[in-house]
Amino acid sequence: MAKYIALLRGINVGGKRMKMADVREMFEQLGYSDVQTILASGNVIFESDETNISSLIRAIEAAIIERFGFESRIIIRTPATLQLAIDHAPFTEAQLAEAKFAHIMFLSKAPTQDNFESLLAWHKGKGNEVIALHGHELYIYYTDGVGRSKLTTNNIEKYLNVVGTARNWNTVEGRILPALS
Repeated sequence: MAKYIALLRGINVGGKRMKMADVREMFEQLGYSDVQTILASGNVIFESDETNISSLIRAIEAAIIERFGFESRIIIRTPATLQLAIDHAPFTEAQLAEAKFAHIMFLSKAPTQDNFESLLAWHKGKGNEVIALHGHELYIYYTDGVGRSKLTTNNIEKYLNVVGTARNWNTVEGRILPALS
């Protein structure tokens, strides 16, 4: 069996409410094992015999619509790809001292360089965030905090032309990664 991390986009905000016990039950009903949720922000670790990540995503997204009555896009990573995302993080020690401002946006696919440059051009003059791209991950340091930023998930998705969901460094390295051991 392979182990995966499903990152659910946009849940428990804006009226899209899910109890994590219900999410665990849904994953188990899909036939996945060793299901555990991390926080209430849609982080699910599970095991499956299925090796096709696209098939996993389709099954989970369909089950969410059926069970909860709304859409939530899913990003899936393996423990190895999550570790690579952490290893490639460009954050400095000083930035990680304020880890709540350091975010990784997990993307559905690697955006084109043109799309990344469009995001940077749009963002110029709109904030002090530090932005870096590596493969399927966008790294953002929200210098002035996330709440004040114009660099929202919707704007990022619009310019990169991909689906994404972000987690702060404390969640990724402090909660999800240790739960994988």
